[in-house]
Amino acid sequence: MLETASKSIVAWPGKPPVPAPARNPGVPFDLAWLDGLRVNLAAVSRRAATLGTRRAVKKDAQAAWLLKAITCIDLTTLSGDDTHARVERLCAKARRPLRDDLLDALGMPPASIKTGAVCVYHRYVKTAVHALEGSGIPVAAVSTGFPAGLNPHDLKLREIETSVKDGASEIDIVVTREHVLTGNWQALYDEMRDFRAACGDAHVKAILGTGDIRTLSNIAKASMICMMAGADFIKTSTGKESVNATLDVSLVMVRMIREYLARTGVMIGFKPAGGVSTAKTALEYQILMKEELGREWLEPDLFRIGASSLLADIERQLEHHVSGRYSAFNRHPVA
Repeated sequence: MLETASKSIVAWPGKPPVPAPARNPGVPFDLAWLDGLRVNLAAVSRRAATLGTRRAVKKDAQAAWLLKAITCIDLTTLSGDDTHARVERLCAKARRPLRDDLLDALGMPPASIKTGAVCVYHRYVKTAVHALEGSGIPVAAVSTGFPAGLNPHDLKLREIETSVKDGASEIDIVVTREHVLTGNWQALYDEMRDFRAACGDAHVKAILGTGDIRTLSNIAKASMICMMAGADFIKTSTGKESVNATLDVSLVMVRMIREYLARTGVMIGFKPAGGVSTAKTALEYQILMKEELGREWLEPDLFRIGASSLLADIERQLEHHVSGRYSAFNRHPVA
């Protein structure tokens, strides 16, 4: 039913494979990069409001885009009641996010789709690494005193190093929001450089905590400083703030990624996290990446969605596409 459309969005036939982006080496601290940086709130709001309306993705094309979205999900559990068994179940879901009968109906081979990563607390890194062995799915660990990011700096560095030692190949760090709120950009840069060094070969995602740093100008400046200091990804939120990922905030951040690319030639990834729980919202973020940054940013090397319940809604939409009926959420457990 969906063989052509689904494979076109997953493999993009007719186009050469996109090479994995190089690590971001960072650049020397230069406050001149922030000179004149202003954000037009009204213009941002108008642009963000059009993302779900200007481009229609329906039927087979929508199903294909949703298959692609699954491959960009950082399947996440960050709850106080997490257990080793829950993490193991999450990893099993990451390996096989869709039932084989759905994949077959969509023209896809069995087990051809998997999530972009599994994201857990440090305590469960070894469990996740063991459960995902042989799958090629990376383990991401939240670190640096997640979610508040207020631990002593030396403890943050030790936490990063320990997660990397345990097998995490991606580290989601939390910046100190006070540096942003007080405009102490040198301190933010220095902190991020230390985090980047502690990660070694592991990719580092800088969580800005956008709901806490309040203004779009702060978000733009913090995004640029973190990229200058070596962040491989910039990420909106911890998922624990009162306001998490929004299209307005995300638009500002991806525009900064575009600016950094123009200045350095380095491609930086983007991860919205918190509040992305429906297939419709995932499509809006995919459209944002495609229109603002280009086709390369629809790949998991440069785009991730931090989510837990999103996968269940995507499964429901795909089952509806195949059968014409919506199933209950409890038929698509995540963990």
